[in-house]
Amino acid sequence: MKLFLREHLPLIGVFFIQFLVSGVILWFAGFQHLSILLYILLLNTSFLLGYFFYRYGAYRAFYRRLSRPLTSLEESIRRDDPTPLGEALNEVLESQYRHYKEKIHHYERKQRDQITFITQWVHQMKTPLSVIHLILEQEDDPQLDSIREEADRLGRGLETVLYTARLDVFDRDFHVETVRLYDLVQEVIQESKRLFIQNRVYPELRVKREVYVESDAKWLAFILKQLISNAVRYSSDSGEKVTVSSFFRGKNAVLEVRDRGVGIPKKDVERVFEPYYTGENGRIFSESTGMGLYLVRKVCRHLDHHVELESEPGEGTAVRIVFFSARTDLTTN
Repeated sequence: MKLFLREHLPLIGVFFIQFLVSGVILWFAGFQHLSILLYILLLNTSFLLGYFFYRYGAYRAFYRRLSRPLTSLEESIRRDDPTPLGEALNEVLESQYRHYKEKIHHYERKQRDQITFITQWVHQMKTPLSVIHLILEQEDDPQLDSIREEADRLGRGLETVLYTARLDVFDRDFHVETVRLYDLVQEVIQESKRLFIQNRVYPELRVKREVYVESDAKWLAFILKQLISNAVRYSSDSGEKVTVSSFFRGKNAVLEVRDRGVGIPKKDVERVFEPYYTGENGRIFSESTGMGLYLVRKVCRHLDHHVELESEPGEGTAVRIVFFSARTDLTTN
């Protein structure tokens, strides 16, 4: 109704201006019967109101359609308005809808092709990388340590690229299961042992053996690797520990990764989960990409986990993953 009135306000204004001008002309022309002029005004107003009632009744569906927000794209092309203006609007919206769907399908195909290409490329790169690791394992020359370090870094980078590409098709690439936190953390720490050794940082495992959570083991391991990589990088050469622990907060299980490194400046804490944001530490540590914590939060949202961060400059950083579906098995040894 409000849209209808706003649209016809100019017509109402023109109507009264026209009557006023006509009345003034008739008055000066010698026709000075005020009652007749008022009768003419009343009669014309009745015709105008009759027109408005007809117009609103005929176009009520059209105005309601324009006044209410759409709940879906399909709703925009419904044909429940038989008026000429409604039919014209339907044709325009249907044409726009078709173009939109075509573009969406085009970008979806392009995205699928890109993800397929990236996935194949990463797997192709992993083959020569595995050969490099195999050769390096057979050599004890300390001079090859830098090559081992770069090979590990390359492997972590490829894994990040692969998981980043899979995020857009996450719903087809995850499987919720019961995960024993202790086993998963122990496995990730074992895989990251060379990273700890290279940076002279020591892992400390304080995860309770009886804690089980509902999650995807593969994606949860990726999250943990990102957190451990960050913790080790920002406490490199400190000789300190990176502690991975678990505890319960009410009914929710919490997995915490805590380092004793440089910490995060307070001005950067609120932005560290933004993509590509490296902050002050990013200018000190050249390896920072600004993607680690962003990926952690995004994956956690997909898995219905919550991520928290607490940090003090010079004292270290703690990142916590909160699991809303968890349990303990008291029979576990």
